[in-house]
Amino acid sequence: MAVSRRGVLGAAGAAGIAGVAGTTAASAVPASAPSAATGARGRAVIGPAGRDRLHVMSFNIRYDAGAAPGTPDSWTDRRPVLERFLRVEQPTVMGVQEALYHQVKQVDGDLLDLVNRDYDWIGLGREGGGRGEFMAIYFDTRRVEPLDYDHFWLSDTPNVIGSAHWGNTVIRMTTWVRFADRRSGKEFIHVNTHFDHRSENARQRSAALVRDRIADFDPALPVVLTGDFNTPAENSESYRILVTDGGLADTWNTGERLTPAWGTFPNYQAPVEGGDRIDWVLANEHVEVERVAINTWTHQGRYPSDHAPVQALVRLA
Repeated sequence: MAVSRRGVLGAAGAAGIAGVAGTTAASAVPASAPSAATGARGRAVIGPAGRDRLHVMSFNIRYDAGAAPGTPDSWTDRRPVLERFLRVEQPTVMGVQEALYHQVKQVDGDLLDLVNRDYDWIGLGREGGGRGEFMAIYFDTRRVEPLDYDHFWLSDTPNVIGSAHWGNTVIRMTTWVRFADRRSGKEFIHVNTHFDHRSENARQRSAALVRDRIADFDPALPVVLTGDFNTPAENSESYRILVTDGGLADTWNTGERLTPAWGTFPNYQAPVEGGDRIDWVLANEHVEVERVAINTWTHQGRYPSDHAPVQALVRLA
């Protein structure tokens, strides 16, 4: 079955459906813009990828909690800011976390009119169908073509939809897509996940499962792993399992840094240099990393999410 926002994508006995939605007019109440914000005023930090490069992004867009308009957490106010940000940066592939089904469709609709680009997405609610949060992967259809995809749950029964063990009370899952680069013909795999925010045991077991699943892929294929890992890079056991033990590289340490080392969970506050990096883009040895960024972009002082997106400009080896 062809992958299309107009089609239904079956997986693990359920479906990830891509939809189209219109753009909501901005109703944000301006907040005070942080003086340290990078990528503000409409300037791209990485921007559209040219030639044989790919722009990979990880972005926890914060679920729509129903916050009142005018507050920092209001999705009504944040959505047009997120749209502006994506129009500026135009990632080739983007793994999002926390997106509810209506948000997934709205972001897809907001991506429709980008110049010389058309986006689609693959995902599944973590409770099955459209229920719960999505680890959706968006992709520029003019640049990459999905060849295969699947989902698995971070549990003792990873093929069982909605399963949860290991001490976490929230269902956690992973989505992956194997792509072909239309320009080079090279294939790569994008894995996107979200680890538990409370249980250290669950995070470590999740890291081990993701590591093992990646090891089961064709070892000749490039792999990028995006996610909100809810634990600090370099100083956590989950990081050690994926990077030291799992053989993945932290792109933040292998590419040219275009921004300060901001913490990735500023929670709508001014970013803190040297804060915890809990959102990562990791890659295997078949991915050459050129540039990386932690983007604290704002529009009229408003942030698109409580997390900062992490970006990497890469080349497939």
